[in-house]
Amino acid sequence: MTAAGSGRIILLNGASSSGKSSLARAIQARIDRPFWHISIDHLRDSGVLPSARIKSGEFDWRAMRETFFLGFERSLAAYVAAGNDLIVEHIMESEAWLLRLVDTLAGHDVFFVGVHCPLEELERRERERGDRPLGDARRDFHRIHSYCLYDAEVDAMQDKEANADAVIAAWQARMRPSAFDRLRERHSCG
Repeated sequence: MTAAGSGRIILLNGASSSGKSSLARAIQARIDRPFWHISIDHLRDSGVLPSARIKSGEFDWRAMRETFFLGFERSLAAYVAAGNDLIVEHIMESEAWLLRLVDTLAGHDVFFVGVHCPLEELERRERERGDRPLGDARRDFHRIHSYCLYDAEVDAMQDKEANADAVIAAWQARMRPSAFDRLRERHSCG
């Protein structure tokens, strides 16, 4: 059940360097309503975090990381509760993170999309970008889809506009129960 007046979320889950940002921008440019595009990278790149002090070792990122992600996830619930539609990029690093987000977004319309990309391509993109620790893509590739149920899935090797059209069409035709509804039910019965 979705709260009246609540916004909707198209949630993209894919490995680091899988093309989530490109897909999110393509969806945002093509969808018939004003969706915000939100990601952890936006926060990092905007200067929200004291990145220089983290890099210098003055602040310990490992000690800050969990509360940072928890705050990010809770902010999504606040945005949609206010009536905003969101395209969110996130990497479901563990089943516990996924289930926490399922609980955090309970009662909201979440359309969960898996963004798949071959390991060799992920590693090539990671090397070319140069702004990610080498190995993140490999780590993500081997786990992040294993505990997820999706409403739609795309192959990041396909054209991003075609993938955006496929996601939008699937989102427009979505039915209940959603993947998040099924995950919540499975988790509460487990």
